[in-house]
Amino acid sequence: MAQNEQKHELNEQIEENLRRVYQKTLEEEIPDRFLSLLEQLKEQDAQHDK
Repeated sequence: MAQNEQKHELNEQIEENLRRVYQKTLEEEIPDRFLSLLEQLKEQDAQHDK
């Protein structure tokens, strides 16, 4: 039983750490280079639709 409890605690720690990393990633700002590329794609799309 102790081994199952340790496994459960380990799984909870892994889950918590994954959630923390995911949340930090969501909070990161989009790099300027990506924003620039997105803007270029929007402009190309707008020109293509004309």
